[in-house]
Amino acid sequence: MMEPVSTRRDGGIYEVTLDRPKANAIDLATSRLLGEAWAAFRDDPDLRVGIMRTAGEKFYSAGFDLKAAAAGDAVDGDYGVGGFGGLQELPGLDKPVIAAVEGMAVGGGFELALSCDLIYAVADVRFGLPEINAGTLADAATIKLPKRMPYHVAMELLLTGRWMEADEAHRWGLVNQVLPDAEAMYARVWEVARLLESGPPLVFAAIKETARAAEGADFQSTLDRVTRRELPTVDALYGSEDNQEGFRAFAEKRPPVWKGR
Repeated sequence: MMEPVSTRRDGGIYEVTLDRPKANAIDLATSRLLGEAWAAFRDDPDLRVGIMRTAGEKFYSAGFDLKAAAAGDAVDGDYGVGGFGGLQELPGLDKPVIAAVEGMAVGGGFELALSCDLIYAVADVRFGLPEINAGTLADAATIKLPKRMPYHVAMELLLTGRWMEADEAHRWGLVNQVLPDAEAMYARVWEVARLLESGPPLVFAAIKETARAAEGADFQSTLDRVTRRELPTVDALYGSEDNQEGFRAFAEKRPPVWKGR
């Protein structure tokens, strides 16, 4: 039997593929494997950007495996180091991750995409949060969606479980770009991944940590933490070789050479 989670490296790009027929549903064991895969990405200094994709055309992911739940997987069980899907709660993930969405992203599958920094989708993708019909809470989506789109639209999705098409998700800013087919979508994802691979890793890390710090804080307190270099990634950036290289490259009118230190 094939493993439900596979990875591949291409230079500084790391692609994680969930392949669990028929609907790429995630049980506790699969979630732990995803967490291990993404922790390996986080901890490898040679890797710069990640891609979260799934196999098959019909489902990106159906989310939490309800059949496994009926067989004994606890909703509040051990999802692994990264929480559900390996990304949702992974501490210290300061590298950009792109969701490449093909097929339906349902419940936790929608939440898996929301855990990424950028989302690219095929035109026929549909997003949905049907947890109300299973008598449970779409917890991560309930926390994130009202902050990322108009409150009343988010609540409609959560309370009614209706489908949202890719174009609507793009209109509300949940999806970066909608592409006509899978080939075009993956080409665009890898184009963006190559761009990020060539970018300044210390700056990306500081952006991600600063954005996380700002989630539950006011503007001034977060800015004060940045200017006082209280965030580890910001402290590592300021005065680094890359920081000085950026200044020199600008003054010398040449492309910078990032070393990640």
